[in-house]
Amino acid sequence: MTLLQRMEEVERRIVAACERSGRRREDVHVVAVTKYVSLDMTGRVIHAGLKHIGENRWHHAEAKWNEFREEACWHFIGSLQSKKAKDIVGKFDYIHSLDRVSLAEAIEKQAQALDITVRCFIQVNVSGEVSKHGLAPDEVKPFLDKLSQYPHIEPIGLMTMAPYEAEPEETRPVFRSLRQLRNELNETRSIPLQHLSMGMSNDFEVAIEEGASWVRLGSILVGQEGD
Repeated sequence: MTLLQRMEEVERRIVAACERSGRRREDVHVVAVTKYVSLDMTGRVIHAGLKHIGENRWHHAEAKWNEFREEACWHFIGSLQSKKAKDIVGKFDYIHSLDRVSLAEAIEKQAQALDITVRCFIQVNVSGEVSKHGLAPDEVKPFLDKLSQYPHIEPIGLMTMAPYEAEPEETRPVFRSLRQLRNELNETRSIPLQHLSMGMSNDFEVAIEEGASWVRLGSILVGQEGD
C-alpha cells in the first residue's frame, strides 16, 4: 500500500470506531510515529498532511526536527531521562511520558529558563508489566498534586501502553481502566485532564472505543522504507 492508501484505510477505521462508540471524529487525533523511518520518509508523511509527528529518541529525531521543525507539531513519546530533558523541552510540543518527580524537576528547570509551558501526559503503567514505564494507578493523584509546584508544566492527560495482544479486544480492560482513572481524578480537579494518549497500530480501534483522544500509529500508517 502507498502512504495515501494507508492514510485512507486508517481514517476509515477511525471513523468506524468513532461510530461504534458514539464519539465525534474530531475528538480523535493521530500521532504519526516516524521513529523507524528516514528523514525523507518523514518529509513525505508531513507533506501528505500528517502534522503530528512522534519520536522517542532525540538522536534519531534531531535531523528530522531540524529539517521540518516549523512544518509539524512534535510529540516526544518515549521514555525520557531527566538529563535529556534539555534536548526535548522547547522543541517538542507534547511530552507523553512524564512519570517521576526527578523528570518533572528537569522539565520545569528547562521550561522556566525558556519561559514556556510544557504540555505533558502522565504515563501510567495500568497493566503492571515490569517491562513498562509509568506510575501505578494509585500513585497518579499524589504525583499530580506534586506537579502543582511546577508552574511551567501543564498536565493535560494520561498515557498508557497496553501489552501486545494477538487479539486486540484483550487490551480493552487496560484502556477502560485508564479512562476510568482519568474520570475519577477529574472529580477532584479544578482543571480537568482532558486527554487520553493510548492505542497503537495493533489496538487503536479498541482504544478509540474506550475514549482515546490521541492514538500513536507507526508502521500501519507511515509504512516502511521504500513504500
